[in-house]
Amino acid sequence: MAYDDYQLIRIAKDRGICRATLDNPPINLLDVPLLTEIDRLMREITADDQVRVLVVDSADPEIFIAHADVALILDLPTDDVGLHDELSLFHATTELVATLPKPTIAVIEGVCRGGGCEFAMAFDMRYAALGTTVLGHPEVAVGIIPGGGGTQRLPRLVGRGRALETILGGMDVDAATAEAWGYIDRALPPDELRRFVDRLAARIAGYAPTAITAAKRAVDTALDAHVDRVSGLLIEDQLFRETLAQPAARQLLQAVIDAGAQTREFELGTG
Repeated sequence: MAYDDYQLIRIAKDRGICRATLDNPPINLLDVPLLTEIDRLMREITADDQVRVLVVDSADPEIFIAHADVALILDLPTDDVGLHDELSLFHATTELVATLPKPTIAVIEGVCRGGGCEFAMAFDMRYAALGTTVLGHPEVAVGIIPGGGGTQRLPRLVGRGRALETILGGMDVDAATAEAWGYIDRALPPDELRRFVDRLAARIAGYAPTAITAAKRAVDTALDAHVDRVSGLLIEDQLFRETLAQPAARQLLQAVIDAGAQTREFELGTG
């Protein structure tokens, strides 16, 4: 797949990893053109069997995504306040990210507020730069609430109290605090951030696609409020047996045994 004609996203694909670099100057505004390209990218990644991991970063080391386009928000009708049956454009796009059947990693450097945070929270994994990254939700300060999934995803990551502190307080959260809260998975020095993500993405991309997809589905099952614990275990068991049925998996397991696994020397790395 060529990934041609993107204007606001730079795309590079190598050894199972697709790196999508957001490039919408001057502030990487999350506007309709960028949302449209993100929507298209998610659909193309889903259909591309050569891609096993998606990594998204920014071309601007000082801004991941400043926020959603305020002009877009102001253009929304004020006489439409009923409950809708379908997701908004922003919600639909972040749901494409959240439900992508392949692992997704967000590399966050610099400013990331409002819609930028909501976009990042849709990813499977989030890594940020210490000393430069700030996350925040300023919406309540201007009389609205987060409208791109922030009120739904943030409490699941950090808990109710911290989510309310962030959303109602309107204060920035630095990378170290975000890591401690679970808002991001790791906060790393800027010169280590991309090396860490590159190593992680390469490890994941080197594994069997069937195992990657099954593992992500099994973990997501545990977070599904409609699935009880026993049902989740049954789903995990089914997915485990599906992966075990793959000839490549059985060959790898046998290779590990042949290499000396299950001996004391092998397990301690002294053999």
